[in-house]
Amino acid sequence: MFRGLCSCPCFWDRSSDTLESDLDPVLLVSGMGGSILHSKKKKFGFETRVWVRILLADLEFKKKLWSVYNPTTGYTETLDDNIEIIVPNDDYGLYAIDILDPSLVIKLLHLTEVYHFHDMIEMLVKCGYKKGTTLFGYGYDFRQSIRIDQLMEGLIMKLKAAHQASGGAPGCINDSLLTGLQFVEGFESFFFVSRWTMHQLLNYDGKMVALPFNFEILKWAAGTRQVMYDAKLPDGVCFYNIYGTSFDTPFDVCYGSETSPIEDLSGICHTMPQYSFVDGDGTVPAESTKVLFLKAYVFTLPLI
Repeated sequence: MFRGLCSCPCFWDRSSDTLESDLDPVLLVSGMGGSILHSKKKKFGFETRVWVRILLADLEFKKKLWSVYNPTTGYTETLDDNIEIIVPNDDYGLYAIDILDPSLVIKLLHLTEVYHFHDMIEMLVKCGYKKGTTLFGYGYDFRQSIRIDQLMEGLIMKLKAAHQASGGAPGCINDSLLTGLQFVEGFESFFFVSRWTMHQLLNYDGKMVALPFNFEILKWAAGTRQVMYDAKLPDGVCFYNIYGTSFDTPFDVCYGSETSPIEDLSGICHTMPQYSFVDGDGTVPAESTKVLFLKAYVFTLPLI
């Protein structure tokens, strides 16, 4: 999309009719937590939004999104075998990553906390991009590892669709990192899923479900990091890294202390961490964005 920034059509005083034929297709890809998720009973077609939702969020999360990692398959599986989690593909994939709670109340109140790609989508449309021809979105089930076949095959299909719809033009992928932000103070704590929902031992539908600290997930994560480290870009593909600065951003976290160390890793779930802060965009440290596995063109955007 940027190709050195200078070719972005928003920086040129040209009509949208002239621009449309010159635009390469753009695929917007959400980050962690940045896709709408629906649940659906396998025997029926009715879908319910379970992420993100403002009202009854914690209740719906516990009923339909509680999952357990299967180290044999690498998939995260819902505790209720009758429920499947799907990502809506409306509006050429853009719906799932636009406003994460698209209910009428949220739109009327204009709660921008759940406006994920909304402003970027509007900006690109004004710049001449056309949904379904040069502008697409790819939301995915972020509970799953990005290494599983389901997610990769979905991304490949979306890239092929964008390539064909644009008449074979080379494509650009805009990927956003959205970490597990939490709302735990004041007004927000009544509406968003609480952190402890993700960690506590639970009684589900009358059955006790064991949730020990999962070392298999640690092994999988280490393997994923190695896959990313070994990845190489094909010839002719450019990677641009654009990040924000000027905000205090958590950099590392410490559980326990020298005088009271954590001897069992499961103790992390019952311990409040201490963070250190560095410069960044409030979510991703600037230092972390510079540690790249891929050769990149880097752009820094002060956010203040």
